[in-house]
Amino acid sequence: MDRITGKAFATRSEVYATQGMAATSQPLATQAALDILKQGGSAVDAAIAANAVLGLTEPTGSGIGGDLFAIVWSAKDKKLYGLNASGRSPKSLTVEKVQALGLDYFPPYGPLPVSVPGAVDGWFELHKKFGQVSMADNLAPAIHYAKNGFPVSELIAYYLERSASRLSPYPGFKETFMPDGHMPKTGEIFKNPALANTYDLLAKQGRDAFYKGEIAQSIARYMKAQGGYLTYEDLATHTSEWVEPVSANYRGYDVWELPPNGQGIAALQILKTLEPFDLRSMGFDSAEYVHHFVEAKKLAFADRAKFYADMAFNQIPVAELISEQYNYQRAQSIDAKRAAKSVDAGNPALGHGDTVYLTTADEAGNMVSLIQSNYRGMGSGMTPPDLGFVLQDRGQLFDLKPGRFNSYAPGKRPFHTIIPAFVTKDGQPWLSFGVMGGATQPQMHAQIMINLIDFGMNLQEAGDAPRILHSGSSQPTGEVMSDGGYVSLESGFSMETRRELVKKGHVMRDALGAFGGYQAIGQDPETKVYRGASESRKDGQAAGY
Repeated sequence: MDRITGKAFATRSEVYATQGMAATSQPLATQAALDILKQGGSAVDAAIAANAVLGLTEPTGSGIGGDLFAIVWSAKDKKLYGLNASGRSPKSLTVEKVQALGLDYFPPYGPLPVSVPGAVDGWFELHKKFGQVSMADNLAPAIHYAKNGFPVSELIAYYLERSASRLSPYPGFKETFMPDGHMPKTGEIFKNPALANTYDLLAKQGRDAFYKGEIAQSIARYMKAQGGYLTYEDLATHTSEWVEPVSANYRGYDVWELPPNGQGIAALQILKTLEPFDLRSMGFDSAEYVHHFVEAKKLAFADRAKFYADMAFNQIPVAELISEQYNYQRAQSIDAKRAAKSVDAGNPALGHGDTVYLTTADEAGNMVSLIQSNYRGMGSGMTPPDLGFVLQDRGQLFDLKPGRFNSYAPGKRPFHTIIPAFVTKDGQPWLSFGVMGGATQPQMHAQIMINLIDFGMNLQEAGDAPRILHSGSSQPTGEVMSDGGYVSLESGFSMETRRELVKKGHVMRDALGAFGGYQAIGQDPETKVYRGASESRKDGQAAGY
């Protein structure tokens, strides 16, 4: 590809189609989405079908034990809709009980970090509003593969094996994922009949089977037996929330994210902080560009550590945090010559994760940007018997110190890392995209936009380009560190750039496998032709028809 594009990192060309498109991290999921589109399904139907298949074929990054967020472009309404389908903490786990445990943070595994899984309710909310075919049709591909099996890819086999030692001690996990005594290996046919039965119940009985029926009862019994706090009442009273996406304009393009409890607005803060600088003249492979990006990220993440939390419990200054005035002011604090060792949150006036990201588009012009996760790969390890999935451990992201925006409370949504994104230009859909991977996500959202707009890359090149990852300066649990964190660069950045960054005071460190997974679908506003791109670092496939 570099002979055509002139970019050594380019892995393949963009995919083009007119009637529909899907981009996911697993080819079987992409093909399931296309099959649904060809049956007359909408982009939402295709997204649900793909997500259901991913819960089976990529359980290391997704599953119905987790949460979901989505942004939907409605061609009929010519507007964006946002869905927050994240779950809340158990009502029976009071602040007093948490304090009595004497913990600094919830453990990553076991019953304590489990919150209500919101993904299934998210599916049915999306389907009720935008679906064109039945949920039975949408779940049929996943049910087929769960019953009859599918060959496990090399990448997923690797991550499954990494999960075995951590999660196999918990009851139900081995029976579901290690029926032959070991995790499935590369090319091995894996079946999950329990998940097939669960999907079949959802197809026949709807979302109440999960939140009020026998699935809910099974989850509640299991959690009680494990000493957990998630109850039938928590499941039965769960609701998703339709929310208004928020945007910031970056050099003529409106970039849309969902408001907290997610971290999406951090991408908008990074972009607005960088907008006053001429990144194009700096050049992609330059210490000057990487330095300015990292410093802008530090500023945004300091605000993230302080302000991002469940908006039902806090008055969060979202509009102020993503405003041009505030972020231009923050940009003035960047020292072009030295890396900041400590960055405080700003003062706007009040008025590891593993994940799957997918995007779909249909013939009518509807587009879906959807992200879904159990957090920490496969989740908590809590695997209710005969259901085929693991419950999430998203509660680990609560701050256990009182008095902060993200401090623990019963019935509260924790801070969330998973974020879908969308871009419009002149009021028309331009790009549906996302990048999975914990705190990586807002950094990569910003980098994708910069690659496209400042450095003139196409959709595939923007994802293939080597990535910048800064870590360690602040945590979502509220802590801001004093050592400035460290910078990790993928191969493709020159040694000269790395040396110059060290001279500016940056600490460099390798971060293998932590650079996220990208999918994208763009649309030409005049021809309406779709173009797709998929992650070359995963098993990604973008395809259309």
